[in-house]
Amino acid sequence: MEKNILVVDDSRFIFEEMKYKMRGCERYKISYYCPDGESLLEAYEKYKPDLVTVDIVMPGIDGIQATKLLMEAHPEARVIVVTSLVFDDTIEEAEQAGAIGFMGKPFETEQMIRDFDAAFAKRP
Repeated sequence: MEKNILVVDDSRFIFEEMKYKMRGCERYKISYYCPDGESLLEAYEKYKPDLVTVDIVMPGIDGIQATKLLMEAHPEARVIVVTSLVFDDTIEEAEQAGAIGFMGKPFETEQMIRDFDAAFAKRP
């Protein structure tokens, strides 16, 4: 059964790129798009995705704050942060916010699948 993924990113291009790269994957489907951190809670409650990917650098509420807000409201949520800012302190900050995975940009299909698999292995 496919797991549905919500992509939160201020660039719709990232959503389309992830969707394109995951076409044909039977385990995961890039199903939903949310353009900003402000509307993440509403999108999560509407779609009830199995996994959320959140860009860190977004205008308004950034991905770290959006993750904190989501986890406070929905502690069962699975969040992977997605960013080109691959630094130890960024990873640590994301984990403290409640993210259970980290995916660096640019990404390839095989790495995305491994990152998604790891997220599902961490939390039932």
